[in-house]
Amino acid sequence: MSETDKQDQTTTHKIGIYLWIWGLLFVLSFFSYMVDWYQFQGMLRWSLILFFMFLKAGLIMAFFMHLFWERYALVNVLLWPMTAIACFIFLMVAEYQYTLFTRLFYFFVGG
Repeated sequence: MSETDKQDQTTTHKIGIYLWIWGLLFVLSFFSYMVDWYQFQGMLRWSLILFFMFLKAGLIMAFFMHLFWERYALVNVLLWPMTAIACFIFLMVAEYQYTLFTRLFYFFVGG
């Protein structure tokens, strides 16, 4: 097999896997609607809603965004945004500490 033959080949996924994922998404959505139907309250309600939401988001990301098959896409979709969010959180914590320090300083020492 020559290099041009390898470059011309593309990976296609069977439609059956997508139909199974669609079915699973409908089942998970049904369960999430049942949380409202049975009127769960409190932490059980919110934990079930979040659980089904994260499962659905994970399935969508893994199969419809092709993150299950491609490492490069996984890095670009997950690693870089999470790194940026961590940097922003670090900056917010630093500013919080500075603001708290100045408020306490002027509260106790006076302006």
